[in-house]
Amino acid sequence: MLFHMVSDGPQPVAPFSHAVEVDGFVFVTGQMPDTPSNPGLLPDGIEAQTRNVMANLTTILAGLGLGLEHVVVARAFLTEFKRDYAAFNATYKSFFPHDRLPARTCVGTTGLAYDALVEIDLIARRGAAPSLSSSEQKD
Repeated sequence: MLFHMVSDGPQPVAPFSHAVEVDGFVFVTGQMPDTPSNPGLLPDGIEAQTRNVMANLTTILAGLGLGLEHVVVARAFLTEFKRDYAAFNATYKSFFPHDRLPARTCVGTTGLAYDALVEIDLIARRGAAPSLSSSEQKD
Protein backbone atom coordinates (compact mmCIF):
# COMPACT_ATOMS: atom_id res chain seq x y z
CA MET A 1 0.00 0.00 0.00
CA LEU A 2 1.05 3.56 -0.73
CA PHE A 3 -0.11 6.38 1.54
CA HIS A 4 -0.28 9.71 -0.30
CA MET A 5 -0.22 13.28 0.95
CA VAL A 6 -0.34 15.84 -1.89
CA SER A 7 1.77 18.88 -1.02
CA ASP A 8 -0.65 21.46 -2.45
CA GLY A 9 -3.75 19.59 -1.30
CA PRO A 10 -6.21 20.72 1.35
CA GLN A 11 -5.37 20.52 5.04
CA PRO A 12 -6.82 17.28 6.51
CA VAL A 13 -9.44 17.83 9.22
CA ALA A 14 -8.43 14.62 10.99
CA PRO A 15 -5.54 12.10 10.99
CA PHE A 16 -5.72 10.59 7.50
CA SER A 17 -3.90 10.47 4.17
CA HIS A 18 -5.26 12.27 1.12
CA ALA A 19 -5.33 8.90 -0.63
CA VAL A 20 -4.29 5.29 -0.22
CA GLU A 21 -3.29 3.23 -3.24
CA VAL A 22 -3.37 -0.54 -3.54
CA ASP A 23 -3.28 -2.77 -6.63
CA GLY A 24 -3.88 0.15 -8.99
CA PHE A 25 -6.89 1.45 -7.10
CA VAL A 26 -6.66 4.87 -5.48
CA PHE A 27 -9.01 5.56 -2.57
CA VAL A 28 -9.32 9.32 -2.13
CA THR A 29 -10.44 10.52 1.28
CA GLY A 30 -13.64 12.52 1.46
CA GLN A 31 -12.98 16.19 0.84
CA MET A 32 -14.45 19.23 2.52
CA PRO A 33 -15.52 22.42 0.73
CA ASP A 34 -12.76 24.60 2.13
CA THR A 35 -9.65 25.50 0.13
CA PRO A 36 -5.96 24.77 0.72
CA SER A 37 -5.35 28.50 1.26
CA ASN A 38 -8.27 28.92 3.71
CA PRO A 39 -8.66 25.76 5.82
CA GLY A 40 -11.96 25.59 7.66
CA LEU A 41 -13.54 28.53 5.83
CA LEU A 42 -16.49 27.47 3.68
CA PRO A 43 -18.39 29.36 0.99
CA ASP A 44 -22.15 29.74 1.26
CA GLY A 45 -24.46 27.42 -0.65
CA ILE A 46 -24.36 23.93 -2.05
CA GLU A 47 -23.16 24.96 -5.52
CA ALA A 48 -20.06 26.79 -4.24
CA GLN A 49 -19.34 24.06 -1.71
CA THR A 50 -19.66 21.35 -4.37
CA ARG A 51 -17.28 23.24 -6.68
CA ASN A 52 -14.71 23.51 -3.86
CA VAL A 53 -15.00 19.81 -3.01
CA MET A 54 -14.52 18.87 -6.66
CA ALA A 55 -11.53 21.24 -6.93
CA ASN A 56 -9.95 19.58 -3.88
CA LEU A 57 -10.55 16.11 -5.32
CA THR A 58 -9.08 17.20 -8.67
CA THR A 59 -6.01 18.62 -6.91
CA ILE A 60 -5.40 15.35 -5.10
CA LEU A 61 -5.90 13.28 -8.25
CA ALA A 62 -3.58 15.56 -10.24
CA GLY A 63 -0.94 15.28 -7.53
CA LEU A 64 -1.01 11.53 -8.14
CA GLY A 65 -0.90 11.81 -11.94
CA LEU A 66 -4.63 11.09 -12.33
CA GLY A 67 -7.73 12.98 -13.35
CA LEU A 68 -11.49 12.73 -13.04
CA GLU A 69 -11.50 10.43 -16.08
CA HIS A 70 -9.91 7.77 -13.83
CA VAL A 71 -12.74 7.88 -11.27
CA VAL A 72 -14.66 4.63 -10.97
CA VAL A 73 -17.03 5.51 -8.14
CA ALA A 74 -17.92 8.52 -6.01
CA ARG A 75 -19.75 8.71 -2.70
CA ALA A 76 -21.42 11.98 -1.77
CA PHE A 77 -22.81 13.02 1.59
CA LEU A 78 -25.31 15.89 1.93
CA THR A 79 -26.49 17.38 5.22
CA GLU A 80 -29.57 19.01 3.60
CA PHE A 81 -30.47 16.22 1.20
CA LYS A 82 -34.01 17.25 0.19
CA ARG A 83 -33.13 20.92 -0.16
CA ASP A 84 -29.77 20.53 -1.93
CA TYR A 85 -30.00 17.33 -3.99
CA ALA A 86 -31.04 18.88 -7.33
CA ALA A 87 -28.57 21.79 -7.12
CA PHE A 88 -25.80 19.43 -6.00
CA ASN A 89 -26.46 17.13 -8.99
CA ALA A 90 -26.39 20.01 -11.47
CA THR A 91 -23.03 21.23 -10.15
CA TYR A 92 -21.50 17.76 -9.73
CA LYS A 93 -22.35 16.57 -13.24
CA SER A 94 -20.72 19.66 -14.78
CA PHE A 95 -17.32 18.17 -13.92
CA PHE A 96 -17.80 15.07 -16.10
CA PRO A 97 -18.69 14.42 -19.75
CA HIS A 98 -22.42 13.54 -19.89
CA ASP A 99 -21.66 10.01 -21.10
CA ARG A 100 -18.75 9.30 -18.72
CA LEU A 101 -20.26 9.58 -15.25
CA PRO A 102 -18.73 7.38 -12.55
CA ALA A 103 -20.92 5.11 -10.46
CA ARG A 104 -22.17 7.06 -7.44
CA THR A 105 -23.90 6.82 -4.12
CA CYS A 106 -25.40 9.94 -2.54
CA VAL A 107 -26.80 9.89 0.98
CA GLY A 108 -28.16 12.32 3.50
CA THR A 109 -26.31 12.63 6.77
CA THR A 110 -26.83 14.51 10.02
CA GLY A 111 -23.53 16.34 10.03
CA LEU A 112 -20.10 16.83 8.46
CA ALA A 113 -16.84 18.42 9.61
CA TYR A 114 -16.88 22.25 9.59
CA ASP A 115 -20.70 22.05 9.34
CA ALA A 116 -20.22 21.51 5.61
CA LEU A 117 -23.19 20.87 3.33
CA VAL A 118 -21.32 18.30 1.19
CA GLU A 119 -18.42 15.85 1.29
CA ILE A 120 -17.34 13.55 -1.55
CA ASP A 121 -14.85 10.69 -1.63
CA LEU A 122 -13.65 8.78 -4.69
CA ILE A 123 -12.20 5.54 -5.90
CA ALA A 124 -10.04 5.87 -9.01
CA ARG A 125 -8.22 3.25 -11.07
CA ARG A 126 -4.64 3.81 -12.19
CA GLY A 127 -3.32 2.36 -15.42
CA ALA A 128 -6.59 1.52 -17.09
CA ALA A 129 -7.15 3.55 -20.24
CA PRO A 130 -10.54 5.19 -20.23
CA SER A 131 -12.92 3.00 -22.21
CA LEU A 132 -16.00 3.73 -24.27
CA SER A 133 -19.30 4.33 -22.60
CA SER A 134 -21.96 1.67 -23.21
CA SER A 135 -23.62 3.98 -25.74
CA GLU A 136 -20.36 4.16 -27.73
CA GLN A 137 -19.59 0.44 -27.72
CA LYS A 138 -20.30 -1.55 -30.85
CA ASP A 139 -21.46 -5.18 -30.84
